Amino acid sequence: MAKILLAEDDADMASMVEDWLNHEQHTVEVVVNGADALDRMRFYSYDLIILDWELPKMSGIDALKEYRGQGGLTPVLMLTGRGQVIHKTEGLDSGADDYLTKPFDGQELSARIRALLRRATKQPSNVLSAGSLSLDTATRAVLKNGKPLNLLPKEFVLLEFFMRHAGEVFSPEALLDRVWKSDSDSSLDAVRMCIKRLREKIDPPDGPSMITTVHRVGYRFDRPA
Repeated sequence: MAKILLAEDDADMASMVEDWLNHEQHTVEVVVNGADALDRMRFYSYDLIILDWELPKMSGIDALKEYRGQGGLTPVLMLTGRGQVIHKTEGLDSGADDYLTKPFDGQELSARIRALLRRATKQPSNVLSAGSLSLDTATRAVLKNGKPLNLLPKEFVLLEFFMRHAGEVFSPEALLDRVWKSDSDSSLDAVRMCIKRLREKIDPPDGPSMITTVHRVGYRFDRPA
């Protein structure tokens, strides 16, 4: 679904959130201090950043301020034990897009993530549509002509990324960066094989592929007319 950076120094909390987000089919990268979080935010692409307020080396608020000051635009959800209004105000004024106080329910975390992703892509609902295809980001169901498709987790994430960025061209390297983990040992061949499997599942049997190969550039997802 989305590539998410999670900055959380509490090992139990980080593990719980990472497991929940992986269950939701997100690609999650975890760092345990603010300095590493800022480095990742600067040099890698994410769909969403979850920042704990109190991080070692550099606080989440300071990392966020520096990231926004350098022009960073990725949506940020502050995750913290500070629930007072003054702290919420400081977090939002520092550039956070939303705020979630510990302890929290996983369902609420998922709902807030979906809302931030919709806002970032100007998508008004949880359902993405393209021709005979529909993808529900809340239920993680994909339908083709009203019938469910059985997609592997990475195929689902790649399809959602393509549908959110229909008409844009992405090189294999860009797809590897945006859909796979930054520290993954996956290769460009893994990207190509995933696209091949996805085409076999979503394309009409007698029509052009919805994923167009742009010669010497990469791939583009085209919505059917």
